[in-house]
Amino acid sequence: MIVEVIAVGTELLLGQTVNTNAARIGARLADAGLDHQHSSAVGDHPARMVAAIRLALSRADAVLICGGIGPTQDDITREAICEATGRAMAFSDEYADRLRRWWASRGREMPDSNLKQAEYPEGADLLDNPKGTAPVIRLETDDGWIFALPGVPAELEALLDLHVIPFLRDASGAGVVLSRVIRTYGESESRVGEMLADIYDEGGNPSMAFLATDGEIKVRLTAHAGSAAEAEGLVAPVEAAVKQRMGSLVFGTDDDTIERIVLDLATEHGWTIAAAESATGGMIAARITAVPGASKVFRGAIVAYHEDIKRMNLGVPAELIETHGVVSEPVAMAMADGVAAALHADVAISVTGSAGPDPLEGKAGTMVIAVHTPERTMARTVQLPGDRERVRTYTTTGALHLARLAMSGQWWTGQPKHGRWV
Repeated sequence: MIVEVIAVGTELLLGQTVNTNAARIGARLADAGLDHQHSSAVGDHPARMVAAIRLALSRADAVLICGGIGPTQDDITREAICEATGRAMAFSDEYADRLRRWWASRGREMPDSNLKQAEYPEGADLLDNPKGTAPVIRLETDDGWIFALPGVPAELEALLDLHVIPFLRDASGAGVVLSRVIRTYGESESRVGEMLADIYDEGGNPSMAFLATDGEIKVRLTAHAGSAAEAEGLVAPVEAAVKQRMGSLVFGTDDDTIERIVLDLATEHGWTIAAAESATGGMIAARITAVPGASKVFRGAIVAYHEDIKRMNLGVPAELIETHGVVSEPVAMAMADGVAAALHADVAISVTGSAGPDPLEGKAGTMVIAVHTPERTMARTVQLPGDRERVRTYTTTGALHLARLAMSGQWWTGQPKHGRWV
């Protein structure tokens, strides 16, 4: 089954709102094994919306329209569907009562304009929305199915899983689709592609794809089969081959995150963790504490942005700063040692550097990460591309990965030389 997506809203074209719904829908369709060939955005303009719907119906079996089914004057998706399919507009007294009850249950009087959400193209089904007032509109036409969904992301995601994806999978007879994401860090997307080239070339089912996100490279395996057991049997040997080939570059699968992995490693060792951050300004601590249960092992963090704080709160010797500068491996290691002592932590991650745009003791993008463990303290200097926020994000991710390797006793790749990674 071929599915096409149309996102409605002039704000998407103006860049005022990022079209994250397209990514959400695309991921759900891929997981369901549905063929997703086109995706577009159209403004709140009747003629253009009608043209977009007709074009989508001409080349897809199902069209998913998100947005434009609210209660205001610019919500005209219903009208556009009616014109595109030659349907009259109908009104559901039953859904109107449901809207009144929804508002009354919240102790509020419903504006009359909300009754617009009880309108629908003749012949369509109104499917309940447990998270809001706009129902899903499902319409079968001579050219294919149309689904109209609210554009609110939280509502959209729930309704995709409740009403849309199961229906389309049943209608398509797609069988079972199994996806496995192997998460890696430490090599570029192109290098990962080269490392796995022969496995990729042998593929087909499962297929292999690569995705770069914030410095991490994901290797996605997708198998199509008649049963879950058969799909797993197709994925398992390829997954094993990829992991064997990539070794310590692999840190997790599917929904694993590096912060979760770091916390799990600390728990396994019985260690606690702390952080000392300069250029990242607390981003490492934020990533760690976003994981439920982080308080079991995470002691805290010191944002030592100014040189005085590095000296007073982390105990970095003034002569070390004078000799090497704040953007240096000796200072980063002293910060890691200092926060471990100050917060009584077994493992400490520290960052100092020049995030830009103006250089600080060196080229912008020069970042230094250190990790302290009960065995040793080591540091690594990296040169990262991009603007200030990209450098800070990549550094945060890199620091967590260096902590993973240090806690695993691997200390990055290669052998340490003079207390540094090579």
